[in-house]
Amino acid sequence: MKVQTLALLAGCALFAVSCGTTKMYSVNAKSGTQTGGTAKFTQKGNEVVMKLDVTNLTPGIHAVHIHEKGDCSAADGTSTGGHWNPGKDDHGKWGAEHFHMGDIGNLAANKEGVATLTFKTDKWCLGCADESKNIIGKGMIIHAAADDFHTQPTGNAGGRVGCVEIK
Repeated sequence: MKVQTLALLAGCALFAVSCGTTKMYSVNAKSGTQTGGTAKFTQKGNEVVMKLDVTNLTPGIHAVHIHEKGDCSAADGTSTGGHWNPGKDDHGKWGAEHFHMGDIGNLAANKEGVATLTFKTDKWCLGCADESKNIIGKGMIIHAAADDFHTQPTGNAGGRVGCVEIK
């Protein structure tokens, strides 16, 4: 009987790990733009995958950052606050010596204004108790310009043209 119980518990644990959480959100236009699209976050085990599909951008490079607050109510997106930075680190490029947890990087919009970015990390979670990893309740901003990965604290990324409330 004990072996059967252990096998059942192991099977349930494996099932729980193999299942994931997926959350899908709309991109809200900001700063008088027509920016749109979707942001999909999936957590499977310890890894979160973000798939961002954006439309109606100006062609070129646009920074993407996670911000402190999941509030897209301001017309210019400033209601999301600054970059999410629980470690109080300098701004930089993800994976470099210094970077914020919200420093995702850049996406490239083609001549039709369409851009896609897939980002994977084990440094985030969806709804876990660790506030230094949990992105639920944060906002994601698509900026008008590229992140230069150096200028403090924002990367000189320009205005906010798209906003996502991560709930």
